[in-house]
Amino acid sequence: MDQNIVRASREDPQRSSTDIQMVVKTPNEVTPSLRTVRRRLQDAGLHGRRPAKKPSISKKNRIARVAWARAHLHWGRQDWANHVFSDESKFNLFGTDGIKWIRRPVGCRFDPSYQLQTVKHGGGSVMVWGCFSGTSIGPLRRITGIMDRFVYEDILENTMRPWARSTVGRAFVFQQDNDPKHTSKHIKEWFRRRHVDLLDWPSQSPDLNPIEHLWEHVERQLRGVRASNANQKFDQLQDVWQAIPMSVIDTLLDSMPRRCQAVIDAKGFPTKY
Repeated sequence: MDQNIVRASREDPQRSSTDIQMVVKTPNEVTPSLRTVRRRLQDAGLHGRRPAKKPSISKKNRIARVAWARAHLHWGRQDWANHVFSDESKFNLFGTDGIKWIRRPVGCRFDPSYQLQTVKHGGGSVMVWGCFSGTSIGPLRRITGIMDRFVYEDILENTMRPWARSTVGRAFVFQQDNDPKHTSKHIKEWFRRRHVDLLDWPSQSPDLNPIEHLWEHVERQLRGVRASNANQKFDQLQDVWQAIPMSVIDTLLDSMPRRCQAVIDAKGFPTKY
């Protein structure tokens, strides 16, 4: 069993302790605990790399985050029913921009067996905009070229607003983060002209936006699925996006009080969400 644990890690250095536990599990032997797996790996000189640092949040933004969390702490699913959550996200055709863990012996940093394959310029990517409400998953819009205020206005006018009015109703409330293109005078004028109500949103608060977990859901569903070009990647993204069940949305909206409480408990610093 000890040999199998070490072999499983060396076969795929990106495997976590939980992954290795599942790989070595057999019906005829006792499954080793996670603590045992980690201890055997450490004994073999296979150590995990350090995690990423949490983003820094200014004191002003921490205060704003706590105030927002207190104001919405007791909101339930019905309170969020007429709100539309939105965001943009980038999906690479190959690999990821995120930090990958790899377990390797000391002094083997440049050993090809413990290096990750890369593609020049990241291998290309697809940028998308999406939204959802308490009643349904919204459209997924592909963004080509530079995402500026004019592209964003087109998304609001021709994608978001028609969908929101038809599925949520005329009295919908729109959520967006404080990206400069979202808060430009040009976009503010669009909201005023179209009489769209905006949800006041604290800066540096992706952990309060449940749509972030939808992006993670899509990423997980497509893990290991290759795309030969941007068009194929977008088709894959759209298929997974449209297949998201409403039970996932309900769970995310039900998590809002916990998200708010976590921000309050952390005094505005980043939370696990």
